[in-house]
Order: sequence, then structure tokens, then C-alpha cells
Amino acid sequence: MTGTIHPTAHIAPGAKLGAGVTVGPYAVIEDQVEIGDGSVIGAHAIIQPRVRMGRNNTVHPTAVLGGLPQDLAFDPQFDTWVEIGDGNVLREGVTISRATKTGTATRIGNECYLMNNSHVGHDCTVGNNTIFASGATLGGHAQVGDRVFLGGGVMTHQFCRIGSYAMLQGLAGINKDVLPFMMVGGRPGKHYRLNLVGLRRAGIDGERLKTVSAAIRRLRNKQSLEGLADTPELDYLRAWLAEGSKRGILPFIDIHKDAD
Repeated sequence: MTGTIHPTAHIAPGAKLGAGVTVGPYAVIEDQVEIGDGSVIGAHAIIQPRVRMGRNNTVHPTAVLGGLPQDLAFDPQFDTWVEIGDGNVLREGVTISRATKTGTATRIGNECYLMNNSHVGHDCTVGNNTIFASGATLGGHAQVGDRVFLGGGVMTHQFCRIGSYAMLQGLAGINKDVLPFMMVGGRPGKHYRLNLVGLRRAGIDGERLKTVSAAIRRLRNKQSLEGLADTPELDYLRAWLAEGSKRGILPFIDIHKDAD
């Protein structure tokens, strides 16, 4: 595999580029950066120190990765990182900030797609196959699971958790945790129904889907999950709930009020 480095690109001596990496015009890659094989860095993209990136990532023009945390207490000398997996697409204007505590990282998983001007704040964790639509943002320390969709302009408060397979309506305001498997909308956000399309696309159907549906009904009614069939989804949901929450969990819409 053969990459190309545009003559106007700036690549610091301490940067490590894998085989077949392509770097576009006026891109800046600073020291303490590692870029995996087959990745593409677009024109005017800036990759600041302490970014580790896996294979086959595409960074579009004007993205800025590894910026200092927007945290007044942060010391730029702290040894913190951004760590990005494989096969991600980071579109124009995406920003991802470093973590704040020495030895920690802001993390993005594999096969994620971050559309233009989306932002991942310091100390966040994003799973695999997750999509950020244009302008979606995460405050610091937020956690996002696998196969989540954040609609355009979604704003997520710091320390919130968004469970796997959730789908967030555009412009939703997320000030508490989002349950896995759910669709959320509004400002402030509320759960309103299962993300059926997302679950079926992920191969969660039949009895497994019925178990997820039963579990969510019980949570809506403040009932125990005891006695439900053990499935991978229910195991994940129980573990997610057991982690505890710093901000509480978003409420469900009032079905009866909504019906009026």
C-alpha cells in the first residue's frame, strides 16, 4: 500500500505514520501522534500531540483532533491522550479533546461516523458503529455505547451516559442518562419508545426483541427485571443499570397526557 504526503503538509519529526497513510495539503501532524496503516488525513486537518489512531481512518479537512480540554483546571503538561480505533470517518470540522487526568484518554471505538462540526469533549468514551449527525456534541466525561445515533444538534451534558442502540432525535437536550435501546426526543429529553428499526438492523428480533420490550415496560412502570429470560441484551441492560448514574435517568413520556 502506497500513501502520498503533500509537500505543503507539516509532519513533526516525532509523528509515526503507518504504511499507506495519505496526508493532504496544509495538514498539520504534530509530535506524539500515531496514525495507523491506510488512514487518510485531509487538507488543513490538524492532529495535535498525544493522539493515537488505528487503521483505515479518514479525517476530513479542517478536523482538529487532540485539542486541549476545555477545562480551566487542566495543565497542558498532563500526559493525556485521544485514542481512536479503526475504520472511523471524521468529517469536516470535527473536534475531539484530550482527557484531563494523567494516564487517561478520550476514546472513540471502531467504525464510527462523526458528521461535520460534531464534538467529543474531554474524557468521553464512544463505542463502536456509532453515528453523530451534524453538530451533535458531548460534554466532558460522557459515555456513549455501540450503535447509537445522535441526531443533528443533539447536546449532551457532561457525565451523561447514552446506552447502546439508542437513537436521539435532532436537537434533543440530554441532561440525564439515556437507557439502552430507546428513542429519545425533546428539550429536556424524554424516552418515548423502543428503537425498533435500530434493534432489527442489529439482528435483535424474535424472542430477544420481546425480552427487550418487556424489560423496558417494567422500567417504565418501576418494576423489577427479575424473571425475564437471560439474553445478551438483558445482561447488558442489567450491567448498565448496575453501574449507577451521576445525573439520573431521563424520564419516560407521560403516555396518558400525550394521548390527550
